[in-house]
Amino acid sequence: MKHSAEIGVFGGSGLYSLLEKPQEVKVDTPYGEPSDLLHLGTLAGRRVAFLPRHGRKHTLPPHMINYRANLWAMKELGVTRVIGPCASGSLKASVRPGHFVVCDQLVDRTNGRKDTFYDGPVTTHVSFAHPYCPQLRPLAVEVIRELGIVVHETGTVVTIQGPRFSTIAESLWYASAGWEVINMTQYPEAYLARELEMCYVNISLITDYDVGLEGDPGVQPVTHEAVIKVFNENNARIKKVIFELIQRAPAQRTCPCGFALTGARLS
Repeated sequence: MKHSAEIGVFGGSGLYSLLEKPQEVKVDTPYGEPSDLLHLGTLAGRRVAFLPRHGRKHTLPPHMINYRANLWAMKELGVTRVIGPCASGSLKASVRPGHFVVCDQLVDRTNGRKDTFYDGPVTTHVSFAHPYCPQLRPLAVEVIRELGIVVHETGTVVTIQGPRFSTIAESLWYASAGWEVINMTQYPEAYLARELEMCYVNISLITDYDVGLEGDPGVQPVTHEAVIKVFNENNARIKKVIFELIQRAPAQRTCPCGFALTGARLS
């Protein structure tokens, strides 16, 4: 293929400067248009593709993102590993704004999203017991910690439909289940990567306390403006993490992600 990449990165428009002098590439998919043109370039000696989830002008709300097209486009370019940083809310007092969480589990509370490539006729059941790559996760934790950023090395992210934020009752429900992080884009993004046998690692940048903290009236419910403000303030930190993670990612994949379809199809 004329255009190719080894590692893919999804993120916000603030990460456009991740690649120096990138090449813009349009990738056609059987599932429609990706969120935007893909940016291809070299970072830390590796070929990298970057795609803003919401489009370069943030015109796509979470429930309108064409997740299948986005992941398929990455696969078409040859991507085998995907890094998925995202702004997220906290459901626990100990997980504070500015902290990073490298999630190890996911709960889906979305509805109506196109969340599989396998609608038949071949029935395919892909294991998703462990949603995130076991090779990239510990490496991401190590990189973040070495950069002096507070990191939680495990955490469950609950993905809500959006575009609205949670009610207090919903947020208390999620917190009572023991979950740490709330987000609107991790599902089906992470799962679709698994269906295409790509590694996927999530780095959640905590921007807020969702609906606030129970018993602390000084902590206000999340607003879109506050999320963007904290995320933009931390763009430099996210870029450093991504650079180091790409630089240190072993050439050889030793995880089971690349064999996700083995035994998953009924014949």
